[in-house]
Amino acid sequence: MEQSRSRFPTRRRSAREGEGKAGSGKAGDVDRGDLADDVVGADSKAGFETDFETARRADAWEPFDSAEAAKSTETGAYTRSSEQNAGRSKRRADPDDSQFESEKPKRSLKGRALGYLSRREYSRVELKGKLGPYVEETDNLESLLDALESEGWLSDTRFAESLMHRRANRFGASRIVGELKRHALDGELLEQLGTQLRDTEAARAQAVWQKKFGELPRSPAERAKQTRFLAARGFSHAAISRLLRGLDDESDFSGDDAAD
Repeated sequence: MEQSRSRFPTRRRSAREGEGKAGSGKAGDVDRGDLADDVVGADSKAGFETDFETARRADAWEPFDSAEAAKSTETGAYTRSSEQNAGRSKRRADPDDSQFESEKPKRSLKGRALGYLSRREYSRVELKGKLGPYVEETDNLESLLDALESEGWLSDTRFAESLMHRRANRFGASRIVGELKRHALDGELLEQLGTQLRDTEAARAQAVWQKKFGELPRSPAERAKQTRFLAARGFSHAAISRLLRGLDDESDFSGDDAAD
């Protein structure tokens, strides 16, 4: 029993012997076995880092490459937009659509005229110019205009009054009467509307001047500027002169306006 113990030392005894050997060594001595293990460990670590960096670069996400790959793998995949576009192209090329368009009833000349008159008032000359491009060989434009006037749809008087009310708060009598003349209205009607406009010329000129300037001119240059503005709006010279002088005598204005 004792012999077996001496021949096969225990692990504790071997460890104590190993510590004794290490302590008996000189300072600065390095075990070659330990140095070899360190070298092998460093090489292994460097190799692991190299392999990890290579793998990381290989697994790096590239958005454009991924998009190209996805595009190549999804060729022929069903998408709603492509299906809708194909359906729209098919419908456009469908001959039944052209047949439907050809079978759609055309708008009559009278229907077109009533559509214009339902939006606003037209003079006979203006409506005739609007319907001219749509007149066909079977249409009689003058007879149609006569019928619209007899039925009350078309009226030069209503048109003139509507135009006067729309322009009165911005323009003078001469500007409005000139526009009415271009519609070839009756001379008596023009004279009547011109009288109404001249009666309110002073008040309308003052309202336009107040909105634009609101202050009497202090120099000849300012006076000329205000005069040009009001004259371009169609107000009479008498109304402009009285307004810019700042006169309050209505009788003086009436005499100047009559002379003008």
